[in-house]
Amino acid sequence: MSKNNDSFMVTIKDHKTVQHPPQNTLLETIEQHNIGIQYHCREGYCGACRSKLISGEIEYTTDPLAFIDDDEVLPCCCIPISNIEIELDYTNPS
Repeated sequence: MSKNNDSFMVTIKDHKTVQHPPQNTLLETIEQHNIGIQYHCREGYCGACRSKLISGEIEYTTDPLAFIDDDEVLPCCCIPISNIEIELDYTNPS
């Protein structure tokens, strides 16, 4: 993992665009802006926070163990390394 100190913009499809501070995981930033998202483990094991990455790039802070497709990310254990757009999966059971 690189030690990126840059702040990036995160666009959440059908919601809003927020600024992502470098010390947060993507999940923490989403929560701080009161945007509903499913999660359980916060460490990439369960996959409950699985979201679609529409554009941009992320980097994982820890290797996720949950299965994800190539166009999906786990916000609980990643940070953006560019401006990104994501779509939250509101159908995931909690």
